[in-house]
Amino acid sequence: MSETVKPVSTQELEAALGSQLRAIRLRGNLSQAHLASAADVALGSLRNLENGRGATTATLLRVVNALGLRDWLDSLQPQVTISPMQMLKAKQPRQRARGLTNRRPLGD
Repeated sequence: MSETVKPVSTQELEAALGSQLRAIRLRGNLSQAHLASAADVALGSLRNLENGRGATTATLLRVVNALGLRDWLDSLQPQVTISPMQMLKAKQPRQRARGLTNRRPLGD
């Protein structure tokens, strides 16, 4: 039997993200004031982000960049390993012919 995955609210996601960013900041022994300055964001914006009370995308990106988490950003956009054109070229050959409707005889 498959388990049902319960949707997570936006507020829960914001709180989890903020908590992770706070933990990373503390592991780096950085104060909020120092990180806010390094990220060029207001201290209140950083506090809101860490407390899951909402933040702009720009604030998030500046903080992530200041923490040196570029790999995390890159992981949000998976590397394309095969182009759509290659997928079309690699398409399986047809297994069946079309029906006989609207077909001309071979000798025409």
